[in-house]
Amino acid sequence: MENKAQQPITLSLYNRFSLHRSIDWTGAFWLASGVPALVLFSMGAIAATVGKPAWLIWIVSISIGLVQAFTYAEIAGLFPHKTGGISVHSSVAWANYSKWIAALCIWCNWVAWGPVLAIGSALAAGYILNVTYPPDAVINTWQITLLDLSFLKAGLCLRINAVFIIGAVLMVLVFAIQNGGILRSAKAMMIIGLSGLAPLMLIAIVPLITGDMVMSNFYPLAPLAYDSDGYVIPGVWDIKGWSLVAGALFIAAWSTYGFETAVCYTREFKDPSRDTYRAILYSGLLCLFAFVLIPFTFQGHMGLGQMIEPQHFNAAGEVIQPAQYDGMLAADIYSGMGIANALYGIVGNSGIMVDMFVVMLVLALMLSIMTTMSGSSRTLYQGSIDGLLPKYLSQVNQHGAPTSAMWTNLIVNLMLLSLSDYVFLLAASCVSYIIFNFLTLNAGWIHRIDRPNWKRSYRTPKVLFIAGIAMAFLNITFMALGANIWGGGTLMSGLILASLSIPLFCWRHYLIDKGQLPSSMQEDIQAGNTIETSRKAGRWPYLVLLFSVLLVGGIQFLVS
Repeated sequence: MENKAQQPITLSLYNRFSLHRSIDWTGAFWLASGVPALVLFSMGAIAATVGKPAWLIWIVSISIGLVQAFTYAEIAGLFPHKTGGISVHSSVAWANYSKWIAALCIWCNWVAWGPVLAIGSALAAGYILNVTYPPDAVINTWQITLLDLSFLKAGLCLRINAVFIIGAVLMVLVFAIQNGGILRSAKAMMIIGLSGLAPLMLIAIVPLITGDMVMSNFYPLAPLAYDSDGYVIPGVWDIKGWSLVAGALFIAAWSTYGFETAVCYTREFKDPSRDTYRAILYSGLLCLFAFVLIPFTFQGHMGLGQMIEPQHFNAAGEVIQPAQYDGMLAADIYSGMGIANALYGIVGNSGIMVDMFVVMLVLALMLSIMTTMSGSSRTLYQGSIDGLLPKYLSQVNQHGAPTSAMWTNLIVNLMLLSLSDYVFLLAASCVSYIIFNFLTLNAGWIHRIDRPNWKRSYRTPKVLFIAGIAMAFLNITFMALGANIWGGGTLMSGLILASLSIPLFCWRHYLIDKGQLPSSMQEDIQAGNTIETSRKAGRWPYLVLLFSVLLVGGIQFLVS
């Protein structure tokens, strides 16, 4: 049987240019090399929330990510003419059963990855400000509040401050580099990667060599708890304790599973059948090293911390100043802004060393921003080509860069950059990431049933394939049980963000395309058969979706 999806697509007159096949797996490796820097986004928040089990959380999470990667690698090789990553390839599986779910898969992938630009730029700006000015300097304290969002989480608002301004400049700089096309981006990221990954590797290795690790910082493995006066005590393994662990695994997934972005560039590989699985394999090994050792050495050096100043009340008994803690429980560790100050103490405290180290950490964050700009813009681009997202997103410039999608990324993230709590933003976007992850891992078996004879550059062993399906349900369990430890409105906010795919899809599919998908997408969906004979999975996709909704609803009912 001829595999029609393996044939080149015909670009519409709407696109004067197309993506270029100009990189191999090493280029994709460097484009994905910003993923290890994602540990900086949530390492502090996880440590300050779950306590001493934090180091184990990262080991479990990256292990789950590696199991899933085998299914990802198989799916990614099915459509070498498509770019945009795993969600694009997974959407083809779901589109034959529900176009709405296909659009949701791509949208959730972008919603999950998009905020990396805002969060990474903000952290980089915070590192620069913290090393340059004292905490009480005017440049660090001024802000203009635009909108109060405390109904979602206490203290949440939209504001403009120095972090916003510096972060915006960094974001525009990344946009300018990416606008030159995939080959220039890969070369730039290789140069930045060699500099940016260096401090992360030092953090991972130096304490192991010097022995600057205190074993009492790792044990006992009890969840974080506080007594009535706010002092830190070991928690118990009740529903609250397991909710903390589930919440930590939920948000860690956003970082540790991220190396799947290495296959966002299948359409731009010189040899997709060879480069696809190599890109995700070697990116996964790099992330295994980073996500196991960096949180481990960070915790061994910092320690959990204790209360250094109790909370203060006014005459009415209202808290006017929360309790202050040191170690991993410090407020700037939770937000991520103080991570740089904490980490350079691991490799030395001399003035020149500090400045060099912060510069390299900023480069590491820039690397993650570039990784996201490259991957997420191609997700939007291919979603548009496939008729699932607005049509303007399929525009490409003369360098082969998806310019309209990149502009969309930039504008949306400039708005997100104004949020006052980036941990909440990360957690809300992680809801979409878990939805995308669930749909993708289940797309693996749908593809096998609907496309049993298609050529696969890699076929996942049966044990790992089944384990990947199990991980899909485990991940939504983490989400249902633990998402709201990051704020009472986290799960609902994330679901609302995910649901925005509905009006966007309706606008494109029913108003613009009059209910018809592009012919190239229709050929991919039907797998060379009629619509009826290509739906070989029967009712199972619908039953899986129904069970997932009942599972999330049931867990929420139990913990509420």
